Amino acid sequence: MDTSDELRFDRIGDGGSKRLRRQLSRLLGMTSAQASRVASEALAPLGAAKAHFVVLAVLDEAGPASQAALADRARVYRSDLVAVLNELSEGGWIVRAPDPDDKRRNTITITDAGRARLAEIEAVLDGVNDRIMAPLSEAERAQLFSLLGRVNAHLASSAGGASPAP
Repeated sequence: MDTSDELRFDRIGDGGSKRLRRQLSRLLGMTSAQASRVASEALAPLGAAKAHFVVLAVLDEAGPASQAALADRARVYRSDLVAVLNELSEGGWIVRAPDPDDKRRNTITITDAGRARLAEIEAVLDGVNDRIMAPLSEAERAQLFSLLGRVNAHLASSAGGASPAP
């Protein structure tokens, strides 16, 4: 399932299945896969990845962090974060330095070059957002973010067996 046509929700089978068209998780999954593909293709010429943006944005907004704290803040798996940090370090976009309070761990800090890289990646992703949401008006774009934010918050609050909010 890696071609655009295979990810089209409106072309399920021969003419579409009403059952499948009613499954929000399927629509969101297919839309997410397409949006990820568009973002990855747009970032490829920069040699950047979406995880680079996430890590740099978190460091820029929240400040230096240990690797464990950064993984939690950025919501990147700790095992995946190592590779991302290696790439960002090689580019000079972050610095790893011993934590002054605990020499056993490193503190990760964004550099000035990292802030410039963040701006470069963000500009590309702004274009990606425009491409993805091209069929929507500004009001519809704001509404989409609001609605998806509410659904995401609801699912997050009901995760782990908690009762969903009424």
